[in-house]
Amino acid sequence: MIYVDNVTMNYRIQQENIKSIKEYLVNVLRGKISYKEFCALNQVNLHINRGEVCGIVGRNGAGKSTLLKVIAGVLTPTSGHVQINGNIAPMLELGAGFDQDLTAKENIFLNGAILGYSKKFLEEKYDDIIEFSELKDFIDQPVRTFSSGMMMRLAFSIATLVEPEVLIVDEILSVGDGHFQKKSEKRMRELMSGGTTVLMVSHALKQIRDLCNRVIWLEHGKVIMDGPTQEVCDAYEQTQE
Repeated sequence: MIYVDNVTMNYRIQQENIKSIKEYLVNVLRGKISYKEFCALNQVNLHINRGEVCGIVGRNGAGKSTLLKVIAGVLTPTSGHVQINGNIAPMLELGAGFDQDLTAKENIFLNGAILGYSKKFLEEKYDDIIEFSELKDFIDQPVRTFSSGMMMRLAFSIATLVEPEVLIVDEILSVGDGHFQKKSEKRMRELMSGGTTVLMVSHALKQIRDLCNRVIWLEHGKVIMDGPTQEVCDAYEQTQE
């Protein structure tokens, strides 16, 4: 379902401490802008099979979120190739794809359209999305008034109730109250049993252990280990002690 072949992602980081556009333009004209390169991903190779539930672990800055964004098509890699076979629902940041001034109802159709679903299909799923999100009393309110937990409920409900072939999740299951976290995990298990391929990042190793059948350990943009969940999580945990 997912092929990541020799992917490298470099960022250019400006070294000068420039505080305004005017100062930036002056420095550009004087040729005083310098950059250093930061390698977020270094020749990463992954092949993820249909129906696999794959977790990604690693310290902050290891390249986990960058890898998800490259796979989701949000970022174009510096080199290498990514191929996805199937429709994809990326849940990378809370509220991504939402218009803050539109109501929750309007954002269901906006976000669903971004994910590639027709208006007719979303109308058929609308009641299910509202019921799962538990936001019936707030559906006509602009999402800018929502808490992070409410935003997560809406985003998760849209992304998972349309049953994507590939689901990409970045820390979003860690947001919200305990009740909805359990509900989200139950829904994730339903998707997994139905054959959805899941790629997820979480700092909660218990969540990774409970949900994933394969884990990839990243450090400094490189794959350190890739294998069965217990084996990789045990090895990673030893480095955290």
